[in-house]
Amino acid sequence: MTMTRRGILKGLAAAPFTAAAGTLLFPTTAEAASINAQQFSLTSRSANGYGEFADLTTGLAAKLPKVDATTVIADTNRSATHLTSAPSTVEAFSTGFAWDPADQAVDYWIPQGVTTSADAYGNGLYPEGGSSRVVLVSWYFETDPDGDGRNQYDLDKGLRLTFVDYTTSTKPTYRHVLLVEPVKTGTGEYSFNPICKHAGGIMWYGNLLYVVDTYKGLRVFDLNTLFKVATAEVDICGLHTDGSYYGYGYQYVLPQIRAYDNAGTYLRYTAIGLDRTSSPDSLVVSEYSKLGTVDYTDGAFNGTGPGTTTPKVVRWNLDYTDRRIASLTASEAVTVAQEKIQGVVSCNSKHYLAASAGPSAKGSLRTFNSGASTATTICDLAIGCEDLSFHSSSASGWAYSESVIWNVSEYTGKRYVYAVHADGS
Repeated sequence: MTMTRRGILKGLAAAPFTAAAGTLLFPTTAEAASINAQQFSLTSRSANGYGEFADLTTGLAAKLPKVDATTVIADTNRSATHLTSAPSTVEAFSTGFAWDPADQAVDYWIPQGVTTSADAYGNGLYPEGGSSRVVLVSWYFETDPDGDGRNQYDLDKGLRLTFVDYTTSTKPTYRHVLLVEPVKTGTGEYSFNPICKHAGGIMWYGNLLYVVDTYKGLRVFDLNTLFKVATAEVDICGLHTDGSYYGYGYQYVLPQIRAYDNAGTYLRYTAIGLDRTSSPDSLVVSEYSKLGTVDYTDGAFNGTGPGTTTPKVVRWNLDYTDRRIASLTASEAVTVAQEKIQGVVSCNSKHYLAASAGPSAKGSLRTFNSGASTATTICDLAIGCEDLSFHSSSASGWAYSESVIWNVSEYTGKRYVYAVHADGS
């Protein structure tokens, strides 16, 4: 049976954990250990098979109106519902919202990643020197939502990113944009294609958005460079025969500008988080596994080959001046024997994980320290919990009384974007 992206990545998410002897395994603790970080490395890539990303983007700019994220944030067209109490099974609730009825019900767009302007800038406001409080969420298109091995939708529309204006938290509004890769047509015209990946985690740092590419590494987008396109054709992406550019009916498209390809030991790029407490700032990547063993046979992985199959959290240092990765070799790597890790954030040596348990059971926020032997549960999360984003109480322009961690949940009718107290209180 052909596996969908959800099937490949989620696998037996709805099933209980079963040992060889038939007893149930529940993740009450998870062993952790430090390992050699030098084995994990990246290569920086500024081009694809069509040319330099910068040249392709310049070519599009000659054809299309160029805007930045502030334009999109000021042009929201949907309303979310402010949450006044904890949704679903969530404990230690702080704040959050639910999507409009259409986005709650749609089965082919699946929310996955979350980051906020508290990641982008230390004071929590966007743009730098601005006043907006913004949440970003990534979604992937699922052609086989019921997982029966037969596509209900033939056209894979790739990835979309949602800009949520949370400046007035009681009345959040939002707009979807399409993530694209700039290309050229067979006749040499500038165009763009959808990015048919999973986007399980995203991280916003300055003007840059980092998106995990499960088998490959990281894709990077510049929020200062979006394009406004025509909207009449909902099944066309890129340059059409009528001479117009479309993005599957979305008003704006956001083109990729760089990639970081995995170059060392295999790593499953499931989720990503920013750490502003480390020196220098850094990003961390975590791996999903079904039963505590990471699968490196279900896709074409970049890299030199598999190492340990125990799930890992791997850290790379960042350069604050240009918002790029400072060193292509990882600075820290730890294993953690935890099933179904869907999200990760770190505060120096303290790591937080979102662990899911299928479409009918609550998720959990778990934590462990580098060098510690076990991970423990902080609080319950929503059913279908996914990516995490840390929001420090020191974000002076968008501060909560204590630090919170944002999470997004994925299942239809149970889709929430919310923050919980980082200490579980």
